[in-house]
Amino acid sequence: MLFVITFPGRKRVNVEYEGYTIMTDQPIDSGGEGTAPTPFELFMASIGSCAGVYALNFCQSRGIQIDGLKVRLKADYSKEEKRVTAVTILIKLPSGFPNMYKAALRRSVESCTVKRNIQNPPQFQVTIND
Repeated sequence: MLFVITFPGRKRVNVEYEGYTIMTDQPIDSGGEGTAPTPFELFMASIGSCAGVYALNFCQSRGIQIDGLKVRLKADYSKEEKRVTAVTILIKLPSGFPNMYKAALRRSVESCTVKRNIQNPPQFQVTIND
């Protein structure tokens, strides 16, 4: 996997990956233009969207209607530590969701790839090429 990072101006930073461009920016009060989410906001969104994909796939694979299915992410943030200290994934079930699948849905969402990578982080290495 190769991601190429480019700098289109001011505080904007773009990520190019397989023909996609993911745009980020900083808020106005941090010198940016507020034109896109911050990298940290995309990090949090990746957790929520991954959980959502797992919930969606679970329902679709069992023929469960998804009208009303919603995933929300609640993050507790420590200003002292400048980091998220806890994340709660809240799943609102669609009406008529079978009770017998609730535990299985929870297990499915808990196996989200992004969450697993956070819990078992990769090693990081920074190199500088002249």
